[in-house]
Amino acid sequence: MGALSGVGVGRGIAVAKVLRMPEPLAPPSDEPLAADAGAEHERVRQALEGVAHELQARAAAAGGDAQQVLEAAALMAQDPAILDDVRARLDGGANAERATWDAYGAFRDMLTAMGGYMAERATDLDDVAQRVVARLRGVAAPGVPQSDEPFILVARDLAPADTATLDLERTLALVTEEGGPTSHTAILARSKSLPAVVGVVGLLSAVADGQRMIVDARAGTVVLDPDDASVAAALVERESRAAASSAPITEGALADGTKVPLLANVGSPKDAPAAVALGAEGVGLFRTEFLFLDSSSAPSVEAQTVAYTELLQAFPGKKVVARVLDAGADKPLPFLNDAHEENPALGLRGIRALRATEQILRDQLTALANAQAATEAELWVMAPMIADVEETEYFVGLGRELGLRTVGAMAEVPSIAVVADQVLEVADFVSIGTNDLTQYTLAADRQLGSVAAFQDPWHPAVLRLVGMLGEAGAKAGKPVGVCGEAAADPALAVVLVGLGVTSLSMSASALADVRAELLTVTLDEARERAARAVAARSAAGARAAAAA
Repeated sequence: MGALSGVGVGRGIAVAKVLRMPEPLAPPSDEPLAADAGAEHERVRQALEGVAHELQARAAAAGGDAQQVLEAAALMAQDPAILDDVRARLDGGANAERATWDAYGAFRDMLTAMGGYMAERATDLDDVAQRVVARLRGVAAPGVPQSDEPFILVARDLAPADTATLDLERTLALVTEEGGPTSHTAILARSKSLPAVVGVVGLLSAVADGQRMIVDARAGTVVLDPDDASVAAALVERESRAAASSAPITEGALADGTKVPLLANVGSPKDAPAAVALGAEGVGLFRTEFLFLDSSSAPSVEAQTVAYTELLQAFPGKKVVARVLDAGADKPLPFLNDAHEENPALGLRGIRALRATEQILRDQLTALANAQAATEAELWVMAPMIADVEETEYFVGLGRELGLRTVGAMAEVPSIAVVADQVLEVADFVSIGTNDLTQYTLAADRQLGSVAAFQDPWHPAVLRLVGMLGEAGAKAGKPVGVCGEAAADPALAVVLVGLGVTSLSMSASALADVRAELLTVTLDEARERAARAVAARSAAGARAAAAA
């Protein structure tokens, strides 16, 4: 037997034979154009149209979150700017495949440089480019291979079009060589409740099709060629964990009865029914961007009031934490701030952009106050990217002026942890966004593959900042929650509680696994695991120490 380690997603176990994703198409040659540029331009146009139709068909079949991802990819195949760029390259003498490949490559590099939300779309471009080039070559695009038997899918990484349409009856687990805890594959694995291990260094050189494998997401390990005894033990443990995760829904709590409310992250009112069905005790992160990102102008107070009221009505008597518009710089909006910035991740975003265009913020807070008055939900409102107490005073004061009862700050910038005692003198609560907190603590763009290894919320530096916030919250007698992807990691959820976090918010699909994991420890045991993790010297060391 041989074992490899990576970042586990969920707490499930899978045992099956490996099925490897085929490698991407080889880059096109640099041979000069040998045909008529006009005819080749039409051939590329037809290929783009065919890919768009294919992705739209997959989107309709997939439904849900996957449908939105695939529809966005289809739009990338229909972007007229891409076709114009291809035509210019054809006129310059490039062949059709090279012109298409380079046009998408230039677009991808531009989005990657913008960081954040726009960089998330860059990864999808590679898959679209591969599909278009495959059509030009007259070959099948690389994709998930078919199998009549259950399998564990092994890949370098997975494209949205692949993960969105996985055969969930036969795909038992995902294992990738690249990616991290916030990668597209990890997020999708959580949404589909698939055990996964991502970022497994050396995976592809060690694994072959048909090889037997054990995937343990909780431990973040894959075992190659396990013996029969190991397989039998893994199957017993799998059933035990599955039974715990499918137990009747209860409130989040530790083994000693300590309450830890488990909340859901939602992106729009349509996400509410699923969250309620999966046992969410409220909403820990309501992303209000859905009303803004596709608009050429800011939505009216009336339109916002209707949308916010719809969501709050789904949670009568329960907490709903709404984050005001998190945009600017990396998510440029023409009515907020669309000025070019060399380093948008460190630019005018979050509360900074809202202060620069205060009327948009006032309108949003007014609409939230209207929804608060019209429903029985317990509305909490927070601002993104709060750096210090001065920004906290500004936002809390404005929120109170406009009628909001509970106003807090989102902790994503390391400086807020350093002055957490000052912030919690003013804010009613703090909620930690671990994705950005990790990015800024370790100076590692969370969308940049070259530094993906640093984008790990298990890093002791990140955990220490969480501990500082938790300690300040305890001293002030105010709640400190986590609403980043870290809360969806069952093992890390225990550590976060041990660091003083009072509530956890996550994708609704992760609630059952986290609920089950919390019930295995007391508060003292969670604190002991947290102390071991904080004392470690690396993210991997923290994982191992917490599990010891």
